[in-house]
Amino acid sequence: MAARTRHHTTSAGFTLIELLVVISIIAVLMSVLMPSLNRTRKQARAVACLSNLKQWGIIWHMYTEDSEGKFNTGGSTGGDAANDWIVLLMPYYNDRGALTVCPAATRPMIAPGNFATRAWSWDRQGWANLKSKETQDIGSYGENEWICDRVGDQYWKNRNTMKKPDTVPLFFDCAYVDVFPSSTAGPPITEGEVGSLNEWTLVCMNRHTGYVNYLFADMSMRKVGLKELWTLRWNRTFDITNPWTPAGGVARDDWPVWLRGFPDL
Repeated sequence: MAARTRHHTTSAGFTLIELLVVISIIAVLMSVLMPSLNRTRKQARAVACLSNLKQWGIIWHMYTEDSEGKFNTGGSTGGDAANDWIVLLMPYYNDRGALTVCPAATRPMIAPGNFATRAWSWDRQGWANLKSKETQDIGSYGENEWICDRVGDQYWKNRNTMKKPDTVPLFFDCAYVDVFPSSTAGPPITEGEVGSLNEWTLVCMNRHTGYVNYLFADMSMRKVGLKELWTLRWNRTFDITNPWTPAGGVARDDWPVWLRGFPDL
């Protein structure tokens, strides 16, 4: 009788040492790739933000065409927001998705942290003219409130009579629904500084890696360096040679520490 031959199968599994080596390699690769992935993610959010502002350019164009070039008066009347953009422009943007929110700033304002990542919210209680929504009304863009059909020589009142509209900010990354920047005020000492009534705090924030996105009154949009904000023509009498501009003699060390590393003009 022929003898039976046994065949032994050798296990091909990983040893503990081999498994640890593989895990170490993956960890090294992740540490190399994560900064690149984070940069790509931030760039994608910045591009999506500009895409939102392109839509807002269409919205503001339609609104001013319907109002014979006049901008809104801003502010409130009778306890509601009847004259502010969030209400007046709602028929133009309400069916276009979440256009009021920059993808890089969706955290509630009540959450701790800088304004760059937080979205403001408005209380719709008592604002009967606001269309009912299932979710809380939030946003992370704001209007230049110097662009308003109000009494006063400083205001840009009508798009049709505006000079150099490509230098006038209209709608942009902002920590509130509107803002009144002044050429006599400087940058916040720290990002998101709330200890003073400095309107620049609402717009001078590191939302897109040293830049913020802006829609101008000619309906063009582009990214704007934080140090460039003081060179824009916010109102009709805004001093574009103020001390925070190259024309005004600003030096790199004049800027607060948190702004010094950002690109100069």
